[in-house]
Amino acid sequence: MASSSPAAETWLLENGNIKPLSKEMRHGHGRSHGRTAHNVSSSSLRKKSDLTLVRKVPCAIVRDVLANIQEVILGTKLFVLFIAIPIAIIAHYKNFGRSWVFGLSLLGLTPLAERVSFLTEQIAFFTGPTVGGLLNATCGNATELIIAIFALIEHKVDVVKYSLLGSILSNLLLVLGTSLFCGGIANISKEQKYDRKQADVNSLLLLLGLLCHVLPLMFRYAGVGESAAITAQATLNLSRVSCIVMLLAYFGYLVFQLWTHRQLFDAQAEENEGDDMEDEEAVLSFWSAFAWLVGMTILIALLSEYVVGTIEAASNSWGISVSFISVILLPIVGNAAEHAGAIIFAFKNKLDISLGVALGSATQIAMFVVPLCVIVSWIIGVRMDLDFSLLETGSLALAIIVTAFTLQDGTSHYIKGLVLLLCYIVIGACFFVSNIPQKQPNGVNLGSSSEGIMRV
Repeated sequence: MASSSPAAETWLLENGNIKPLSKEMRHGHGRSHGRTAHNVSSSSLRKKSDLTLVRKVPCAIVRDVLANIQEVILGTKLFVLFIAIPIAIIAHYKNFGRSWVFGLSLLGLTPLAERVSFLTEQIAFFTGPTVGGLLNATCGNATELIIAIFALIEHKVDVVKYSLLGSILSNLLLVLGTSLFCGGIANISKEQKYDRKQADVNSLLLLLGLLCHVLPLMFRYAGVGESAAITAQATLNLSRVSCIVMLLAYFGYLVFQLWTHRQLFDAQAEENEGDDMEDEEAVLSFWSAFAWLVGMTILIALLSEYVVGTIEAASNSWGISVSFISVILLPIVGNAAEHAGAIIFAFKNKLDISLGVALGSATQIAMFVVPLCVIVSWIIGVRMDLDFSLLETGSLALAIIVTAFTLQDGTSHYIKGLVLLLCYIVIGACFFVSNIPQKQPNGVNLGSSSEGIMRV
């Protein structure tokens, strides 16, 4: 792998203006412009824009604006869902049914999540592969993080826990299971293989995250004879320490992925991106991409606020529990574009990309988003711990263990995907039949009512 020379570090500025990397320099840095499996997966839902009519506009400013709209708004196969965004805003201010606001906001989040991936990739053209990789790692699950922060602000800790748990379960069981099943059916005459190295690293991190969830749960049961307040405070302190350890582990993972052992991840990218190399050119300027990214993030924040504020109303209107909506519906709809891309690449027998999306996203949520939410809740004075109770922690543990066993031999066939899907269906049915009421504004007793211990 080529090392970075001092001259290569000066591509950010040329005559005071940010300039994109040359194609040769991008290729010399391994994975092109820091592209991750998430970006490659989302690119399967993009459309190549035809700017023929736009180029005929005489005014340069109008031409640039129209070209930006063409690339950002109409450059995705999901562009029809953008109409849900203004309808959701109108429905909110006109006091339409709150369940309608919830459903429309969820639909609006779907294309926004895909466009954030596109815009971070565009910015990565100008910042280099390492910074691009860090940007992708930060924004990869922006939707889940923003929803979680708004839920914490409204003291809906149960929604935060359920939604983040659901994101991990959907990535490990639904996305990975569907990818392995569909890929196995489409390539039934071939033996599908993938690189185990990345899967092993992600599995280890997920097991570390599981340990950090299991210990607070065991600690609560071990302290049954003590005062509930004392046990709760000790569990909270243990959770906060564990979150700091998890964030350190995730930082080490980024160093491992982007610097010291980058070749493990670049090898997959070079093999799987060969067909798309001719399309790797920036279509937006740096500041245009940055402005669009800020705008998209604001829209995600607005719709996330609507989702958090109307989730109980949707639960009552639709007759399904908040736990099912948070664990099943939020993750599926919020990341539908990325998930669909992973399945499409599985059809093409490119399992490394599918695994990179499913395992990478699950690892990021478990080791970055969850501990970050606990730290944020600590800062704003909301008591959130890592004790997800017995049912939720048990589901997480079984999902991680089943996934680790599924990926242990480096080969795949459709029966592995089918088993993962069936596991997801059983867990989804469990949350569908459960209808646990919210008892506290900043906490919920997710365990058995006979325990007599109030969660904080």
